[in-house]
Amino acid sequence: MKLLYKKTELPFEYPFTISGGRTKTHQPSLIVALQLGNWIGYGEAPAITYYNITVEQMIAGIESKKTMIEKFAFTAPDRYWHYLHHLIEHNPFLICALDIAAWDLFGQMHNKPLFEVWNDKSLPGREGWKNIPLTDYTIGIDSIENMVEKMQQHSSPVYKIKLGTANDIATMEALRKHTDAVFRVDANAGWTLDEALEKIPVLKELGVELVEQPLAKDNIEGMKILYEQSPLPLFADESCVFENDVEKCATCFHGINIKLVKCSGITPALRMIEKARQLGLKIMMGSMNESTVGSAAIAHFLPQLDYVDMDGPLLLKEDIATGLTYLNNEVYVSGKPGLGIRMQPGFWE
Repeated sequence: MKLLYKKTELPFEYPFTISGGRTKTHQPSLIVALQLGNWIGYGEAPAITYYNITVEQMIAGIESKKTMIEKFAFTAPDRYWHYLHHLIEHNPFLICALDIAAWDLFGQMHNKPLFEVWNDKSLPGREGWKNIPLTDYTIGIDSIENMVEKMQQHSSPVYKIKLGTANDIATMEALRKHTDAVFRVDANAGWTLDEALEKIPVLKELGVELVEQPLAKDNIEGMKILYEQSPLPLFADESCVFENDVEKCATCFHGINIKLVKCSGITPALRMIEKARQLGLKIMMGSMNESTVGSAAIAHFLPQLDYVDMDGPLLLKEDIATGLTYLNNEVYVSGKPGLGIRMQPGFWE
């Protein structure tokens, strides 16, 4: 195989803020390509500062092991993931980018889109392209006036609202005056237990569907209390990173939010879904503001999901690939083999 890679830094339409005052105006990402014969598979890993992951770190990981990354005799992406997992230590984001590219390559080699490659009727949700959940559109933390304006400029049947400030309830009350859309709330671990117990019943009255990561990821005892008392479903995000976190979440969350970059790719995500179903957990898959490259990987999971947050291409001003269609928050893949995407002309120049 031959490996290509490139850093991108795509601007957001609006500055994007979550709890803790973490704001960014651009999304840096690593784009990789694996070429085998006439096939080329693409992958993406966005850099996330609060996970201490930079594009430069991922590139350094590639450059230190590039010969070995290319040397693998590729036959199946799950075997390649295991090889990378041992070859590249402590860099799940980089493994994710390469794993997505490997699955894209594999789908092209078998002339099938990935959702058809995974079509196994022995597992729930793998019967084809049906029962597709709508993606939400995320409204980041801002002044109430600006959040209302963003919502009005981007009509959506489902919104994810970032919370985690003293104005949470006032914000939600103001937003509710302007839409009947479904609300989902993401606190990004920004609440204490007392705050969550106070706010969540009010949020239910305001038409909120679910709450994502209300407490700090290590506040397990607090989550168990909240799990018993919450009138809304609770979904783990920061508390569910790797495969071994799924079982831990079963006693204090109603569902999990899988992020491909955090768990290290498509290969472990497939196993996480299977485990979550066995434990009776609902499944969401979320984005880290990926372009169409990484978002296409999420899209092929849609028949297996209960909820999805894959609005990266909607939040970014620019994109680097085509192959996804967003229509009133329904997401459609192209139907072409693998991820079904095409890079914009001149991207690798």
